[in-house]
Amino acid sequence: MKEILTTYKVNEKTNALKPAFQLDYQTIVLEGKREFYVKKTPLELIKLAAIRGGADYDGRRTSMTFLTGIHKKIPIPINPQKNIYAFPTTSPSQAHCCWIFFHHVDEIKPSKGTYRSIVQFKNGNEIKMNETLHILEKQMYRTWLCKKALDEDV
Repeated sequence: MKEILTTYKVNEKTNALKPAFQLDYQTIVLEGKREFYVKKTPLELIKLAAIRGGADYDGRRTSMTFLTGIHKKIPIPINPQKNIYAFPTTSPSQAHCCWIFFHHVDEIKPSKGTYRSIVQFKNGNEIKMNETLHILEKQMYRTWLCKKALDEDV
């Protein structure tokens, strides 16, 4: 039986937050080789992580738009001091939005079959995605821009 958590603290080991669409839990957290099942939605966990990282979600969004000019699907610096950055795979308001943690991504490759692409993490784990290779690579680039903007501002 799966252990279901009421909440989860995003950390340096978090790879991805996937929506679950289950009655008992809303998110599947990929952390290293482990999976956690959490009652909160991926966006709720991102918002909580942003607060724990020093600023609220809306403030981080506003800051990234100001620094980079990005207006949609804005990557969020969860905790820049710990190098924790996450990007949404679609609009965060969409129920099927996944959050991928930038520093764990090794490669994004096209997929044949039902899914359009595969995100491969540095630990060897993979997650199959409905988004195209182009969209995910663009989100990686946007996250790099956010990281660069904050690094230059220090």
